[in-house]
Amino acid sequence: MQYVSTRAAASAAASSSQQFSDILLGGLAVDGGLFLPTAYPQVTGAELDAWRQLSYADLAFEILKKFATDIPEADLRALTAKTYTKEVYKNARKGEKASQITPLRVLEEGENGTRLVLQALSNGPTLAFKDMAMQLLGNLFEYTLAKQNAQLNIFGATSGDTGSAAEYAMRGKQGIRVFMLSPHKKMSAFQTAQMFSLQDPNIFNIAIEGVFDDAQDMVKAVSNDLPFKAKQKIGTVNSINWARVVAQVVYYFRGYLSATTSNDQKVSFTVPSGNFGNICAGHIARMMGLPIDKLVAATNENDVLDEFFRTGVYRVRKSSETYHTSSPSMDISKASNFERFIYDLVGRDGDRTRALFQKVETHGGFDLSGKPGADGDEFKLVAKYGFKSGKSTHDDRLNTIRDVADDYGIVIDTHTADGIKVARENLEPGVTMIVLETALAAKFNETILDALGEDAERPEGFENIEDLPQKFVVMPPDVEKMKAYIATNTGL
Repeated sequence: MQYVSTRAAASAAASSSQQFSDILLGGLAVDGGLFLPTAYPQVTGAELDAWRQLSYADLAFEILKKFATDIPEADLRALTAKTYTKEVYKNARKGEKASQITPLRVLEEGENGTRLVLQALSNGPTLAFKDMAMQLLGNLFEYTLAKQNAQLNIFGATSGDTGSAAEYAMRGKQGIRVFMLSPHKKMSAFQTAQMFSLQDPNIFNIAIEGVFDDAQDMVKAVSNDLPFKAKQKIGTVNSINWARVVAQVVYYFRGYLSATTSNDQKVSFTVPSGNFGNICAGHIARMMGLPIDKLVAATNENDVLDEFFRTGVYRVRKSSETYHTSSPSMDISKASNFERFIYDLVGRDGDRTRALFQKVETHGGFDLSGKPGADGDEFKLVAKYGFKSGKSTHDDRLNTIRDVADDYGIVIDTHTADGIKVARENLEPGVTMIVLETALAAKFNETILDALGEDAERPEGFENIEDLPQKFVVMPPDVEKMKAYIATNTGL
């Protein structure tokens, strides 16, 4: 399996391709693009049938071995077995089996065969879906660094959940330091405490005076400074990292296989979406041959993705136009993973993809609607890939949290509420709609208290996390100052 940048010119694509281990520790390609396989591996109906009875760890091995062909299969199987255990993913709700890792719960079942199903993805150590990929990434990093006798300085940005998932996956790992940016005072108290309370010497939390997009832009700027990146051994765990995305592909397969009994049954997924990484994994699963009917992107008030899937216009917002909402992990107005889908949408044309995303930097977006003056007409092809979208607001969030608590006895977090609200608008007869859970409600207790008048239940060990001592620094969104901070603390 070879990988190529989304911005590689056709004449250079073949000669510049790399294997899985070559791109694992990096992030952005040297030309600023994102990595994708030169062709998506295909899954047969016979394989799907055989995979129905597998454990999550074994399913992960079967899928990942199609992408990580340069890692010996015995080693890869050991890594997935080490990662996906009920001891790691132990925070299941009552009535859910932790051993299933991502158990399904049927919420609604209609007479016309419509079903609304919730897929639990938040049973890991930080109570968010990011653990599903990040725990594997930590083990892959440690494995690869040990083989190379090397070290890695992870530089990432978070709107809330990526940071804590990365830090919990990397804390104490040999040869790894984590420098994690987050928007100052724009995460929930629980999210902030999860990150800042870590005292491990290899963890560095930096609160940026700005919004998430400012932090994400800094990560890209540092990643594009190739001499600095090489000298400081910079890698990333954001969803621009290919291994993050491919690990998330696994739970789409698990969701489909758990919700169906035969491969001719239809399933759609609704995914709370901000940076497009989670739903991008669904796109890849569909391209591999998983029988996904629709992929529905659910946004909050920061609706750049909903706008594109309704109109064909991708228009990033300025920092001043980005709303601080009660589903803060989706307070993103520049979806860094979106480039992977656009690359497929424009026929895997690296030159065209590069030109479109250069226009994002110079003009704030692009227009594929096909209307006079537009940059292209590829929006007409979006339906072929099964994408739809919808938007949820704060009032929608509160109402959905109340409805789900009243009707099903489940307390959901704010982002999952966005997903359920939009999923209900896109139900179709005979199709199971699976909503991907984002986090446990305890991470956003301020809004739960507002919606239900009582605190969300907390798993054991998280009762007083906000009272723990916190370790972090506050910095402006200044790339040069950030480079100096990293260099000082790596000693390289």
